[in-house]
Parts: sequence; C-alpha cells; structure tokens
Amino acid sequence: MSDALRILRTGSGDAIFLALEADLDAFLTILNGEKDDFFSALNHAVPLQHAVLAVTGEQAVGCGAFKPLPKGEVEIKRMFVLPEARGVRIAERVLNELLAWARELGYSRAILETHVDLTAARRLYERNGFEVIPNYPPYEDIKTSVCYGWNIKTRI
Repeated sequence: MSDALRILRTGSGDAIFLALEADLDAFLTILNGEKDDFFSALNHAVPLQHAVLAVTGEQAVGCGAFKPLPKGEVEIKRMFVLPEARGVRIAERVLNELLAWARELGYSRAILETHVDLTAARRLYERNGFEVIPNYPPYEDIKTSVCYGWNIKTRI
C-alpha cells in the first residue's frame, strides 16, 4: 500500500461500502456461528447515512459507520479492514473520522458492541479512549459481546 490513504464520507448505500460490508458479513458469519441470524438482523435493520471508506489508490481497504441514537448518542457499526491491509492503523483513521463527523453533527457520546474474541478490535477501541460499559440492549444477555462507550465532547 504505497499510495496515500484517503478517508471518504459516504452512506451505506454506496456500492464500494456494500462490497466491503459483504466481506465483513462473511467473516462475521463464521465468528458468530449459531447467533449469526441475531447479529445479522441488527446490522442490516437500518440504512446508515454516515459511513466512511478508507481508500488507497483505487482500492477501498476499510470501512465503518455510525447510527444516530436517542439522547445525543451514536452507535459505531460496520468497522472492517481487509486482512491484507491490517496492521497500519487504517481502522484507527476510520474510527477517528467517524467520531469527528459525529462531533460535527452535535452528538455527545459514542457506543459500540464487538465480539469478545476480536482482540485487535478491542485494543483499537481501548487505545482510543473507549471504556468497557455494561452491555446495552439488545446485547445484555449475549456472552460473546463486549460493549464500549466514549464521550465525544471530551476528545480533542
């Protein structure tokens, strides 16, 4: 990846975002096992107006999105980086762009859910100031879920 990384704002209807999301879904189907129908329904229930693509050269290598929630919160969703592009902090750039966008729109808090076994993702969130919070609905009774929260307004 010698080309400069560009971060582009888009929506979940973008064809390039949808292609990366298909790769993410294939990965999650294996990870989630018998609970995949539960998680899949949550991930595709609402179109996301706020999505980000990480692009190097002509190839999209990562994505993420957020969903507005009540009380000035957003939920970070659909974070993914292609396996061959990992290890160079692309996910961090995507996450930071999502948080900056949410801040610009006046949101005050970000929450997210990830799988307990996704240690690289968990390190990413913790390295960027997210703290473990009690699992929020609908993840309260899902033992493989770990939820995080972060106050957008206290960040830079």
